[in-house]
Amino acid sequence: MDPTDRKIVLVVRRTRLQELIARYNTVEQARFQAEHLGMDFSDFLEEDRIYQAAIAQVEETLKRHGRVQRLDRGFLPNFLFPPGCLVVVLGQDGLVANTLKYLDGHRVMAINPDPARWEGVLLPFVVPDVPKVIQEVLQERRPVREVTMGRARLSDGQELLAVNDFFVGARSHVSARYEIALGDLVERQSSSGVIISTGLGSTGWLRSVLTGAAAIAGSSSSTASALREQGLDWASEQLVFTVREPYPSRSSQATLVFGQCGKRSPLRIRSLMPEGGVLFSDGIEADGLDFRSGLEAVVDLSDKRGLLLA
Repeated sequence: MDPTDRKIVLVVRRTRLQELIARYNTVEQARFQAEHLGMDFSDFLEEDRIYQAAIAQVEETLKRHGRVQRLDRGFLPNFLFPPGCLVVVLGQDGLVANTLKYLDGHRVMAINPDPARWEGVLLPFVVPDVPKVIQEVLQERRPVREVTMGRARLSDGQELLAVNDFFVGARSHVSARYEIALGDLVERQSSSGVIISTGLGSTGWLRSVLTGAAAIAGSSSSTASALREQGLDWASEQLVFTVREPYPSRSSQATLVFGQCGKRSPLRIRSLMPEGGVLFSDGIEADGLDFRSGLEAVVDLSDKRGLLLA
């Protein structure tokens, strides 16, 4: 293929320095605010320097192999990725996960711009790898790893995808009230919310909750122990749900608090919260859906799969 016909989308994000400047208008004001809060502003500057250098180096390499369009994270929800284009993500795991939700069969090359700062489970490549890897990618000589996504459908027609996990609960620290159902099991609950995790997300928030619960109880089931230690395969056909801090009372139960769901056995949650209920994915509450009384969420697997180059 002629490089002028090949489209490559480079997904980037703002650094902490850029976020501060956007909020406070100038570098001087950003420095003042950071130091006022006891933060090391030189670390902000160094992080930004390394990231901007990584962008420049990666972009220069990619331009030798196609037409490159740089895309800021904030434009992801409204951007239409051209069919067949290669997507390159330069950033942390969260940026990779967020990008995967907006793709449809596109391969993703994920690059860690700052390995000394970020470990990066989803970032198999570093900047010096790009010249070699991009050629192998274009020659179809790099393996692809599938990533299962979760899907939540509300009864009002809205839909949300998750690469890592869903959270269903209340926006504040008040208890969430809802009815939860899995197969023939149905009960009303009051809790700090429900987490439904994909295979990829099973080593994140889910592991944290299971670890805390096991430490409190002193023991746990073999299934929970295995999940806590190993997680699920990224391409698992099951989601795992767990209820945070379920509270048993005369009007609420706490039996259906952990299990697996999927296409054959979706998890159903009906809101009993007149206001303040929310359903969001991958830790991005700002993009969440209102989950008010009467609405039902059906959570299962999406037909879409993320395709990560390895």
